[in-house]
Amino acid sequence: MTKIQYENLSIRQAEAADAKQLAAWWNDGTVMAHAGFPNGLGTTEEEVIKGLGNGRMVIEENDRLIGECNYRNAADGAAEIGIKICETDCQNRGVGRKILSMLIAWLFRNGYSRIVLDTDLTNTRAQHVYESLGFHKMRINIDSWKDQLGRLQSSVDYELAEDEFNSYV
Repeated sequence: MTKIQYENLSIRQAEAADAKQLAAWWNDGTVMAHAGFPNGLGTTEEEVIKGLGNGRMVIEENDRLIGECNYRNAADGAAEIGIKICETDCQNRGVGRKILSMLIAWLFRNGYSRIVLDTDLTNTRAQHVYESLGFHKMRINIDSWKDQLGRLQSSVDYELAEDEFNSYV
C-alpha cells in the first residue's frame, strides 16, 4: 500500500475503514460546496467503499484523518490531482501546501512529467497555494458548469512541470 510520510503528515491509500469518515465529509455541504455540492453528495458508506481504488487517498495528521486527495492518469504523462483539507481546524495552517508538495513530489518520482488540476474561480486561497508551488494558469473557464443548485460556476485550469515545482517539504 502506498504511504507518503513527512513529519507528522501522511498520505495513504483509502481503505474500507475510512469509508465512514469519507461519507460524512462528502455528505457535508460545507465541505463539498467548493466542488459544486452545497447540499453534499447524499452517499452511503457502501457506495464509498465501491468507489475506493487506485488514486483515492486519505490525509492524516498525527494519525487523525483530516482530508483526502486523489490522482488519476490524464493525457500525455500528466496526473490530474485534487485535494480537500476537510477538518476546519486543520485549514489555514499550511497543511495543504505540505500535502500537495508530498503528493506532487511522489507523482514526479513515479513517472509523471506534468501535474494538472482545476479549482473554482472564486477559490482564491487555493489559487494562491497552487501558484506558490509553481503552477501556472492555463485557462479560465467562465460559466462552464452548473453546481448542484443550478448556478453557473467558473473554474481555473492549472498546470505544473517538474522543473517549475517549488516544494514546501
